[in-house]
Amino acid sequence: MTDWDWPLIRAQCLREAQGLLGRSAPAEDAAQEAAVRAWRRRDTCTTPEHPGPWVATIARNEALRLARPSRTEPLEVVAEPAEESHEDDVLGQTDIERAIARLSGADRELVRGRYWDDLDYRQLGRLLHISEGAARVRLHRALATLRRALVET
Repeated sequence: MTDWDWPLIRAQCLREAQGLLGRSAPAEDAAQEAAVRAWRRRDTCTTPEHPGPWVATIARNEALRLARPSRTEPLEVVAEPAEESHEDDVLGQTDIERAIARLSGADRELVRGRYWDDLDYRQLGRLLHISEGAARVRLHRALATLRRALVET
């Protein structure tokens, strides 16, 4: 296996997490957790000579996991914007919840299935009665919508 530049990977994780969570303590936490996960699972990377995209995906997933409410809340609760509070503003959760609430029901299900329930694209396709390829494209578009909404806030 190729020796990876772990400080560079940690910096990449931080950039990815800050892209979703802003410059905040939760972004730092997500980046740290992502770097640890990447290190632990480095043997599963299919492109060890270019681990950047693989690491970026791990970091985005960690940031989204930290941004979401607990798993016990139903999606309908997640989809409604929470009341404003200083703590929510610091965490950026209110903005993320608002952005998720703007998604269509199917797109919310895709995001929920992928990042809350850790479903793969094949499983997402089955869930929504669409092909695996369509699930990939629709999730990609839903995430682009979320990014635009977060940049606007």
